[in-house]
Amino acid sequence: MIMTIEEARDTLRVDGEDLDTVISPILEAIPSYLESTTGKTWDIEPIQPLARQVSKFILMKWFDGTSDYDKTIDGLLVALTAMGRE
Repeated sequence: MIMTIEEARDTLRVDGEDLDTVISPILEAIPSYLESTTGKTWDIEPIQPLARQVSKFILMKWFDGTSDYDKTIDGLLVALTAMGRE
């Protein structure tokens, strides 16, 4: 897992466990999404900081259903893809 449920709650500014049933499936889907878009697995310890950061933006996008983070996510995915080729 790229981030814990606690980190996800902090990122989303959510208090308590009420929304964990919504948050957990998103957290589970993020590693597969990153792998399919970058061609590399990023959920192996130690977690690459850029992978963690883009995961937070993806979490916010998928949780809120907004397109506000699209450009940021796209840019970070390009950088992560380049890092994965090294």
